[in-house]
Amino acid sequence: MKFTIASIGTLAASASALPQARLQRERLVSSTSVSTSLDLTSAAQQMQGTCVTTKVYPPLLALGGPDGQGQMSHFVNDNSMNIFRLPVGWQFLVNNQLGGTLDSGNFGQYDQLVKACLGTGATCVIDIHNYARWNGQIIGQGGPTNDQFANLWSQLATKYASEAKIMFGLMNEPHDVPDINALGPERPSRRNDWTSAAAFPTKSGPALLGITNPDNTTTGLVFDVHKYSDSDNSGTHTDCTTDNIAGAFAPLADWLRANKRQALNTEMGGGNTASCQKYVCDQIAYVNENADVYLGYIGWSAGSFDPTTYELSEVPTKNGNAWTDSSLIQACFKKAE
Repeated sequence: MKFTIASIGTLAASASALPQARLQRERLVSSTSVSTSLDLTSAAQQMQGTCVTTKVYPPLLALGGPDGQGQMSHFVNDNSMNIFRLPVGWQFLVNNQLGGTLDSGNFGQYDQLVKACLGTGATCVIDIHNYARWNGQIIGQGGPTNDQFANLWSQLATKYASEAKIMFGLMNEPHDVPDINALGPERPSRRNDWTSAAAFPTKSGPALLGITNPDNTTTGLVFDVHKYSDSDNSGTHTDCTTDNIAGAFAPLADWLRANKRQALNTEMGGGNTASCQKYVCDQIAYVNENADVYLGYIGWSAGSFDPTTYELSEVPTKNGNAWTDSSLIQACFKKAE
């Protein structure tokens, strides 16, 4: 039996571990998502659900990539982190065969990263990073059918059914979907507005409230929200200017309590600057103070990113056997003991 975050995602658990009402578990605190590729596709293309599979390099030394396993072990052992998000393109998992089965080669590589994450003892979020699209075409609206999307997740759910620390992030940041209901009333990916925590109570949230488990409960269904602190909420600037508490997380907390639901902030972060240390630390503090409705947070991002060029890098550097964290990680993300 599964738990599901609505980006929605799903946390695998045994029946005996299921709560009677709301999801209560170890507080989920992470330094980072672990980017699963050095995909050189432009950001604009990625936001249209494009993935150039020949340019994907999972962050594992055994596959010729960065030491993602070492990064995760460091974050767990040295910083007490306990959850990682593992973004991946739908096309990569099925080797560009829409509606096809999980590709043994490509999925096998991604599964190695998942297993490396699970080996740390952390919770691991499988994140389909396609923005409700396949090569620019929207799911259920001229692009992949709802059944094709459901088939992908059926295969992934079957693969990881026995893993107690897997969460399913069904779809990263749906946006500009003309008819959100056309994604299908039974499909828990009905979101819009880039999963914005600010827009969630009035936009995606109401559309998702009707999503239930097969037994008509909402046990384990957790909302997935994102929010950056730069000037345009894009997560592309090194300076932070936005207080997300009054404009996003406080109203969302009220909405979650009113509807007896919970959320996980699965994407947030900023540059390694003094301004971001202030606003990101404040956001994390608020999320922690409202733990009845917020399960935790995940920063963006480490893994395959180049710490010398990527604006929001949370990639630690290694010297000998010691890892050194970015200044933002050191200031805001270490889990309080």
